[in-house]
Amino acid sequence: MSASILRAAARGPSSFLRANVVAARPQPMAARAVIATPSFSTTARMRSEHQEETFEEFSARYEKEFDAVQDVFELQRNLNNAFAYDLVPSPSVVSAALRAARRVNDFPTAVRIFEGIKAKVENKGQYAQYLEELKPLREELGIPLKEDLYPEEAK
Repeated sequence: MSASILRAAARGPSSFLRANVVAARPQPMAARAVIATPSFSTTARMRSEHQEETFEEFSARYEKEFDAVQDVFELQRNLNNAFAYDLVPSPSVVSAALRAARRVNDFPTAVRIFEGIKAKVENKGQYAQYLEELKPLREELGIPLKEDLYPEEAK
């Protein structure tokens, strides 16, 4: 038995060893495609179950969510979600958020809502329109603007 192993070793690389070397070489892409190996890159994409919603549906959804707010965490989470979209929430959504801030007694967040609007609008004119439309509610709830609280920073 040991003599046959010595004879195989003395002959040099056998056809068995050559077959293994050939198999270890990189294969062209066409040959690799035939071998189906599961990996993370070939898994099916996750599809969202949500459909595109209109601005009116978005506004109605967030008005409902702000009406259901029971604590500061929910208020701030809903505000973060509402302001994360590539749009400015409607005045009705802002109104619902301000009423929710008053309901949970969160004065700083109420003031910050207007800072969020100022950051989201495209120009000062749009911000002025929001302020004009929400002025009665701001006065009713006693919510000043940051510009009113810190006039030296408003420059």
